[in-house]
Amino acid sequence: MAALASSLIRQRREVKDQQANRQISNKRKPCPKSNKSLCQKQILILISKVRLCGSRGRKLEKRPEPQLKGIVTRLYCRHGFYLQMLPDGTMDGTKDENSSFLLFNLIPVGLRIVAIQSTKTGLYVAMNSEGYLYTSEHFTPECKFKECVFENYYVTYSSILYRQTQSGRAWYIGINRDGQVMKGNRVKKTKGAAHFLPKLIEVAMYREPSLHDIGEQSPPWKTAKTSDSPVNNDDKNDPLPPKTSAS
Repeated sequence: MAALASSLIRQRREVKDQQANRQISNKRKPCPKSNKSLCQKQILILISKVRLCGSRGRKLEKRPEPQLKGIVTRLYCRHGFYLQMLPDGTMDGTKDENSSFLLFNLIPVGLRIVAIQSTKTGLYVAMNSEGYLYTSEHFTPECKFKECVFENYYVTYSSILYRQTQSGRAWYIGINRDGQVMKGNRVKKTKGAAHFLPKLIEVAMYREPSLHDIGEQSPPWKTAKTSDSPVNNDDKNDPLPPKTSAS
């Protein structure tokens, strides 16, 4: 009986040992925690580097998109002339609607403030401290004009920087009845010389122009010939017009 009992006990132990061995063999041996965390850290660092390099590449590829909504237009004066800018930078009025120098970019650079740029030459219209209009290759504070709609739905353009010292009256872009550009301090906003009708050609998007100092002029200033500009007495074909009040 003792032998039988011992054999039974031995058989039970062998069965238990076999079952335990099978369970251990079926289980996968996990990696040490330290090695697993190290692998994960290395993978995360590698992924972050790849993402960083990719984002830098995308930033370099992006270019600043145009953000200012302006118009391409012709500026028609109430006196019957279109403002034009010739290739040499001079400005005057013309009645030729087919002239290729009539188109201007009206770029908004502030609240009711615009920059006037010729589409042909790329030069900006500007007004200096004496009231003379000139053309500038760079965009400066003298190239900023306040755009106001008058009572008769015409538009006036006045200098942001300069005005009459005592009265505070603004200086306006104007064309007289002879088609000549006038000095800003002689143009009154109530007269037809200062009234312009922008004739829309198309709507366009522009990048904000870079602002330069007034002294940065390249090429040299091109001053428009005005009704008050001095004229050579030897030139009989272009006599000095009499000085009259702005109309």
